[in-house]
Amino acid sequence: MGTRYTAAFHTSPKADEKELAARLAAALGSVDEQMSNWKESSDVSRLNRAELDCWVPVSRNLAALLARAMEIGNDTHNAFNIGVGGLVGLWGFGPSGEQRAPRPGAVHTFKASPCPSVSELIDVDVQRCRVRKRGPVALDLCGIAKGFGVDELARVLSEHEIDSWLVGIDGEMRACGSKPDGSPWAIALEAPDYERHAAMGVIELSNAAIATSGDYRHWADIDGVRISHTMDPRTGAPLRSSVASVTVIAPTCADADAYATALLVLGAQAGRDYAQRRRLDALFVVRDGDALRTIGTGYFANAR
Repeated sequence: MGTRYTAAFHTSPKADEKELAARLAAALGSVDEQMSNWKESSDVSRLNRAELDCWVPVSRNLAALLARAMEIGNDTHNAFNIGVGGLVGLWGFGPSGEQRAPRPGAVHTFKASPCPSVSELIDVDVQRCRVRKRGPVALDLCGIAKGFGVDELARVLSEHEIDSWLVGIDGEMRACGSKPDGSPWAIALEAPDYERHAAMGVIELSNAAIATSGDYRHWADIDGVRISHTMDPRTGAPLRSSVASVTVIAPTCADADAYATALLVLGAQAGRDYAQRRRLDALFVVRDGDALRTIGTGYFANAR
């Protein structure tokens, strides 16, 4: 996935750490082989190249994740859309890393149009592990696959009957139980700063997952305008918003990852309203001139 992962856990001295390390690496390798746009041999890359109206066999994990992504996409009225792969590549954030269409002046003249719902473009048969494209679409799972990878790390440790752990890929984390002294796992929330890495706060996490989406790590400067790597499916262009980051706590990291992306796209007002309706624990960090302010729901309702 082009990044690092961590797994901290407490277990008996008899545990085979080498076997655990190999199982953890294999689990993430499998996710990468199934869901990476950077691997031409991956399931999702094969699916993107497939002809229309042909059933393509995929892994059970990918079929299930596509179905879940479509559910969240439909429920957020297309704010979360895994069919933005073409836009991601167009603006230089895809595997090629090249901005193919935007040229000088493109930020101001680019003619965008909303992205169709993925539910209109693909059929997913979870039981038979296959997918069929009904219309042209380039799938991009960057808004949910990393979270799923964290869930796979959690699965491996749980299968080894380890019940005290903290696993993560970048800022996506999931925790179970507590430390041996009974204290909860402590998670630092990163401040949305373009220039440096700094914590803006710490929360305690147990038996839950957390993910953050923001505009401050992956971006490009085009025509003197800072362009976010997050695409807005509702406009068909890079997201422009006063929201710098959104953090979500959820039972699974795949859900936390997807909801964080959706709320970032929805923005402060619509995002908060949606989070409240769905009883999500969400923290919005909003740019207000040179200052930052927070808006929270659920667990974060009293955040300052």
